Amino acid sequence: MFSWLGTDDRRKKEPEVFQTVSEGLKKLYKTKLLPLEESYKFHEFHSPALEDADFDNKPMVLLVGQYSTGKTSFIRYLLEQDFPGMRIGPEPTTDSFIAVMHGDTEGVIPGNALVVDPKKPFRKLNAFGNAFLNRFVCAQLPNPVLESISVIDTPGILSGEKQRISRGYDFAAVLEWFAERVDRIILLFDAHKLDISDEFSEVIKALKNHEDKIRVVLNKADQIETQQLMRVYGALMWSLGKIVNTPEVIRVYIGSFWSHPLLIPDNRKLFEAEEQDLFKDIQSLPRNAALRKLNDLIKRARLAKVHAYIISSLKKEMPAVFGKENKKKELIGSLGDIYKRIEREHQISPGDFPNLKKMQDQLQAQDLNKFQPLKPKLLEAVDDMLANDIASLMVLVRQEETQRPNAVVKGGAFDGTLDGPFGHGYGEGAGEGIDEAEWVVAPHFKSSSGSVAVIV
Repeated sequence: MFSWLGTDDRRKKEPEVFQTVSEGLKKLYKTKLLPLEESYKFHEFHSPALEDADFDNKPMVLLVGQYSTGKTSFIRYLLEQDFPGMRIGPEPTTDSFIAVMHGDTEGVIPGNALVVDPKKPFRKLNAFGNAFLNRFVCAQLPNPVLESISVIDTPGILSGEKQRISRGYDFAAVLEWFAERVDRIILLFDAHKLDISDEFSEVIKALKNHEDKIRVVLNKADQIETQQLMRVYGALMWSLGKIVNTPEVIRVYIGSFWSHPLLIPDNRKLFEAEEQDLFKDIQSLPRNAALRKLNDLIKRARLAKVHAYIISSLKKEMPAVFGKENKKKELIGSLGDIYKRIEREHQISPGDFPNLKKMQDQLQAQDLNKFQPLKPKLLEAVDDMLANDIASLMVLVRQEETQRPNAVVKGGAFDGTLDGPFGHGYGEGAGEGIDEAEWVVAPHFKSSSGSVAVIV
């Protein structure tokens, strides 16, 4: 008699069919996850709402490091050409965030114009104000590398007394915003400057929860001898171990990423192998871009669910009329206990909860009475998305990967590492001694009198 009810219920639970992964992610986010985020003020606490450009944009690589570690030179090395607004020097030269992207003609787009462009994934950066936007530009140029990826150059992180001078915007928060949206984060270290300043330490901590995207590069390694390089590598691993709180050893790529001959060529084979490993990792980004966006959406959904439980629990505990301020202070102070209760009631992993101290600070400025009570329908929609829709999208991801087996970064240094002027085999065989001032045969054919023996 009521068999139509069961049919309708089954129809609701069937996952939607999408043509592309990007289209599926956009629709799932807008219909199932965004309503939950808006209801519980997720954007005020964690991250601004995602837009279509966030799902459609090319893979991005973020370069982070202290000043004069070779970030801009690294980009120049990858592209094998200069880009608009580029400045290279031993002093802190790059004082802006520069998004290096593909364009039909060379040019620079200033930050205020950039954040109103719906085709660029930077619209939500306007929240950081003019102090930041005056230090943000997009450099466009026609380059084959940029047809597959975009690169974000960042200001050199300061050390010593210089780091006490305010930038006028929250530097760590801006990097955290980029970290959520990029596909790779490359931390560059200079082999001669291994000290990690307070600001750099704060930045690395801001990149927490994105450890899977981080790659570490020990640059300018050709300027030190083999014995010193071994000690420098050990010192870097020790420094990172105190900041990056992971049980695994972080991977560090060693090399000299600029288009000049090696100063000390003893470790050429090592540098070539490390460069190839790093380039293979970067080249795989276009092929894995859809999977990365899917992974980030799942992480965001889990955080949004936990956030909804926290906000609704605080709303439930607030009195209707009297003693609101005292109760607010009490709830914020006991937020850790609320976390534990939610963890037990809803079987949530402790790793899914937001940072306790940061959450307490953010709650100070909020009116807890305006929070929403728990809305099961919104949470059910997100659960349905994670259980059914994401599974169908995973199948589509694999199909897209098989249809584009050659989706790798091409051009620039990615084409020239095997046969470029200073690439593999340089200084070997017929090219042995190419960087030496004397003939390479001289040391081998010296006679006892010191003169060169002539072989007829």
